[in-house]
Amino acid sequence: MQRRLTWLVLLSAAIVATAGSAFATPPTGFTSTTLALGQLGAFDVSSFFINKNNSLWLSFQKTRGKSDAYVVNNVWAPGGDTGWHTHPSYTLVIVTAGAVTQYEAHDSGCTPHVYTAGMAFIDEGGSHVHIVRNESSVEAQVIAVRLVPTGQPGRIDAPDPGNCHF
Repeated sequence: MQRRLTWLVLLSAAIVATAGSAFATPPTGFTSTTLALGQLGAFDVSSFFINKNNSLWLSFQKTRGKSDAYVVNNVWAPGGDTGWHTHPSYTLVIVTAGAVTQYEAHDSGCTPHVYTAGMAFIDEGGSHVHIVRNESSVEAQVIAVRLVPTGQPGRIDAPDPGNCHF
């Protein structure tokens, strides 16, 4: 039974990967440059901090197996976009110049989420298909940090979901 389940999972992943690449929406006016790449073994860490007002801050991270840790610099020309895509895991994103607008495939209203220099946001990854655009007249730039299973791509192309009419 476990062998059949393994084959089913592998087959499903291959079908999704093939369909995603066959109907992918490529980036335009967008470049991504890896600034740093390192490999981590499995880990389970947590941190906490109590501030002067006795407010508790918590952080947890746990992985199984090896991970590739990336720091990337993403740059959009005015009018550029990433194309529709997702990632195997979440990404921490810090906007360092200009502004970027994220749209989500599951949002039938195509609501823009605008992030400007100095702001940070989490790109959820997994089934969270999205596109990030530079809708301004100046270059936009972000620094992104992500962990992915070792050997897996950091980006998974996806077809246009049809909910946004740009």
